[in-house]
Amino acid sequence: MPYRAPVSDFRFLLDHVVGFDQVAKTDRFAEATPETVEAVLTEAGKLSETVLAGLNRAGDKTPARLENGVVRTPPGFADGYKAIAEGGWVAIAAGQDHGGMGLPLTVASAVTDMFSSACLSLQLCPLLTQGQIEALEHHASDALKATYLPKLIAGEWNGTMNLTEPQAGSDVGALRSKAEPNGDGSYAISGQKIYITWGDTDFLPNTVHLVLARLPDGGPGTKGISLFLVPKFIPDADGNPGKRNSLQVVSLEHKLGIHGSPTCVMQFDGATGWLVAPPHGGMAAMFTMMNNARLGVGLQGVGIAEAAYQQALDYANGRVQGKTPEAGQKSIIGHADVRRMLASMKAEVFSARAIGLACAVAIDMGHATGSAEWKARAALLTPIAKAYGTDVGVAVASEGVQIHGGMGFIEETGAAQFLRDVRITPIYEGTNGIQAMDLVARKMMDGGDAAFRLIGEIEANAKAARDALPDLAEDVWGAAETLREATEAMIARDLNDRFAGAVPYLRAFALILGAHYHLTAAMAEAEPGARRKLARIAIKRLLPDHAALLIQAAEGADDLYALSPEDLAA
Repeated sequence: MPYRAPVSDFRFLLDHVVGFDQVAKTDRFAEATPETVEAVLTEAGKLSETVLAGLNRAGDKTPARLENGVVRTPPGFADGYKAIAEGGWVAIAAGQDHGGMGLPLTVASAVTDMFSSACLSLQLCPLLTQGQIEALEHHASDALKATYLPKLIAGEWNGTMNLTEPQAGSDVGALRSKAEPNGDGSYAISGQKIYITWGDTDFLPNTVHLVLARLPDGGPGTKGISLFLVPKFIPDADGNPGKRNSLQVVSLEHKLGIHGSPTCVMQFDGATGWLVAPPHGGMAAMFTMMNNARLGVGLQGVGIAEAAYQQALDYANGRVQGKTPEAGQKSIIGHADVRRMLASMKAEVFSARAIGLACAVAIDMGHATGSAEWKARAALLTPIAKAYGTDVGVAVASEGVQIHGGMGFIEETGAAQFLRDVRITPIYEGTNGIQAMDLVARKMMDGGDAAFRLIGEIEANAKAARDALPDLAEDVWGAAETLREATEAMIARDLNDRFAGAVPYLRAFALILGAHYHLTAAMAEAEPGARRKLARIAIKRLLPDHAALLIQAAEGADDLYALSPEDLAA
């Protein structure tokens, strides 16, 4: 079934739900006019439908491989990436000083969503490069910017992020990679990194690695880590790839999904690199890239959910099986349970997409205005957008397999690939458990101010909707008030009790946010129609779960630790 880019949904969300008009009114993003945004979304949709979607199965069936030390990518990926680069899509949110378009991250996020639906394995390449571009824009020296940013922004070179080591996963501070000064302003980087997405490619002349390593005087833990730029080929005097650096791809991981994306084990043996950001300030600089990537990964989940939903809907419309109670309906979409699954899938995709775009709006507003409140909103929404977007991706892809029945378990339909591909998204760029812990700890260090402001907006919106949609509005208002009380209680607990309830708390927050955006969409609809019907699904069928989740979130950690390792093994 051909993928159909949901361009009209993006336009509706930007115009009526997530407040993008505020972004377009700022001086920084004044060029993001409705006409410009319409053109960008339309062209991204066309590229997704006509070029990228056709590569998805090829990447799964013919995975990336390592051949005589060279990464060989799947058939068609080189041309697909060329279309992305030549279309300027890598540059969409990059600064104009070095050739970027300077458009809002919100617009770039919509593009990420569509490209991920079409071919997640290939979309990962520009996504990592975009994150590196942002990190360099904020933290690199002018000399490094001048050499590397034009090439990265033009899509001529790709960028990677090198954090993880065999003994240092989520505990980044346990890394062992070292950096020794060369005496000329450069450093010799040595160590091994694993899980490096697009660590090499056969269709680009250079790959630029951002590598976390420890200087000789770097103390233990994350505070002693520095960040280095380490290219595969060291640029010559003209800025072109020159001498081969002392690094190599040792192997490629054999993965459950995203087979078309080369996930590399990288070895650095005294490779020449240059410091990015102050010494021992590597984690702060890398988080610039990681926060960009976390929102992007959340939207990858949404993108796969969209594609899985479209295929499931198409199958349900065509599959005839059993007698349905709906007059004139012979296909399985007439069965109540199938209709329930499809309605819930569509509602969750809308919720997760709205949360992701609202997070992007907050990031854009923080950049454009410098407002502390907008920056706090962006920080609060980032872990929710990442975790909920990817959880929805997995849930919807799994439901898509279920709707296909036995054929969903058969690889020929492609339904299983969506589930295999999206399963990594709750894991990489910070597991969803870590996102939840971040939400209830670091993001609550303000005493919950950012959370309470957002909850207040949800309640105000629900009050405004009471006359038109009283039953839906009352449910959303009540859920928001319950969330307010749960947040007050969460802040009063010690840290480990917060962590024990973090995942259900984040999920409940996301369900309430999703219901809020559905209610906003229903109110924006000119005449009662599909959006009001979908809002009822979200509010009456999905939202009630928030109550049970918040009960779980309040339980603390004692009962978990009452079960000893021996008890769990009994």
